Amino acid sequence: MDAMNVYQPDEPRATPSAHFERELAELLVSVLQLEVAAADIQPEAALFHEGLGLDSIDALEIALAVSRRYGVELKSDDEQNGRIFASLRSLAGHIERHRTQ
Repeated sequence: MDAMNVYQPDEPRATPSAHFERELAELLVSVLQLEVAAADIQPEAALFHEGLGLDSIDALEIALAVSRRYGVELKSDDEQNGRIFASLRSLAGHIERHRTQ
């Protein structure tokens, strides 16, 4: 088998589906009570600082909601959090790769 075709579990899969990104955006709007429509959240826009302007408390609320809905544990001390929470798309991709529900 060609090494290029072997699935590597630590490699990211294809971009998450637009449907899942929309579902996750709706969850964020609901849980964080954002004053923006889920459809207006751009998949590549930053979630924190200049993007949606979320903060560390929002990250904790997102982690709890993601754990409950998708069975994915997001830990506050994970070195990858900057990458995971960079955008809606990166968060959705991480959840899709690790979800149990």
